[in-house]
Parts: sequence; structure tokens; C-alpha cells
Amino acid sequence: MKVFLSGYGKMGRMLEELALERGWEVVGHADITCPEAYETAPGADVCLDFSGVGALQPLLGYLHRTKTALVSGTTGLTEPDLDALQELGRELPVIWTANYSTGIAVFRRMLHDYAGVLAGWDKEIVEIHHNQKADAPSGTAKLLLQELDPEGAATVLHGREGLCGKRKPEEIGVFSLRGGTVAGEHTVYFFGEDETLQITHRAASRRIFAAGALRAAQAICGRGPGFYTLDELLFEI
Repeated sequence: MKVFLSGYGKMGRMLEELALERGWEVVGHADITCPEAYETAPGADVCLDFSGVGALQPLLGYLHRTKTALVSGTTGLTEPDLDALQELGRELPVIWTANYSTGIAVFRRMLHDYAGVLAGWDKEIVEIHHNQKADAPSGTAKLLLQELDPEGAATVLHGREGLCGKRKPEEIGVFSLRGGTVAGEHTVYFFGEDETLQITHRAASRRIFAAGALRAAQAICGRGPGFYTLDELLFEI
């Protein structure tokens, strides 16, 4: 497998390490600090993208030029950015998700299958990350929120302060904590009458996200054009 790395920070270097351990060939890398590298980089079987929002346009140029499949985990993308990736899926195999952890994929599937049973319960999300994380709430928290509120009908709160009144049934709180070196922790709380259910996923290191991205890369190669979901690749739905 030949891979090209878009983004060469901590995550990019870990992807490179794991890819080389598997015997894959890393044909090159580019980053927002050297966008001109996208213009001359060779094609590959798959591009692993964990860059930043500012790298999207040169990345799209690279992908259109080389016809390379895309596995992207870049967070902080806007709706127009995601629309551009959806459009790219008309031409190439593409997957984007904010979290490639297998555990998070199962977590999302659990919410998808069972959150409706708890429709009348109060729901809150708490996410914790290291003190270097630039965006909030995390992309993973947003993915979990989508499973709880697929129609986007809820009132999403990112804080409560002062005399804010009693909790409204349509509210979902999404709260971000930052500190230390936490790789990632996400908890969804369901509060019912006289009982509470919470589901938590903890990441011990970035390695799980890199390993998951490589699994997705292996699964997407050889597929036709499309904007794939991680569920389609992992659960074959």
C-alpha cells in the first residue's frame, strides 16, 4: 500500500510509524506549513489527512490531480468544507470522520440503536481533552450529538450560569474540559426518573486513532467513488 500523508504533526508522524510497521510505503507528506508540497507530491493508493482547516484547498488540488482515495480525520471543518468532501466523493472514494477509534464507532452505533428507547430522558455530553487541543467541543462530541439528535431539533447548551431556570426537555448540554495530557474522553449521560445511565469511552493514546485510520484506509482502497461512513467500512452496512 502506498500512502501520502496530509498533515505531518504528531498524528501524521504516528501514522507514518504504523504504516511503515505494516510494510506500507509512505510516498511523501505535506502540511499547511509547506502547501506547495501538495502541488508536486506523487499519487498514492490512499491519502491520510490529519492536517488543519487551512490545508483543505491544496489537499483537494492534490486529490483531483492524482486521483488518490482520501481518509480524513481533520476536525474543525465547516459545512462548506464538508460539502466539498461530499462532492469529491462523486469522483473518488472518500471517508471523513472526527474519530477513527473502533470503540467510538461502537459507541455511536449503540446510541443510534438505543437512544430512542430513552427518548424521554435528559441527555448531556461531557468531553475531556489535553490542554493543547484548539477546538471545542470536540469533533467526536459533535458526532455523538448527531446520534442523540439526528434531526437537529434540540437546544444545545455549552454552559449554564446564574438564574438560567429549570432544565428544558429539549436541551442537550455539551461541555468541554481541557487539561493535562488526556488523549480523549467522552461520556454521554442519560438521566431518567430515579436512575442514571452513562456510557464512557476513554482513549489512552493517539495510537488508537492512527490504527483505526489505517484500518479505514485498507477498507476503502479498491472501492468505487463515494462518500463513505466508518459504519459502512467497519460493519458492512
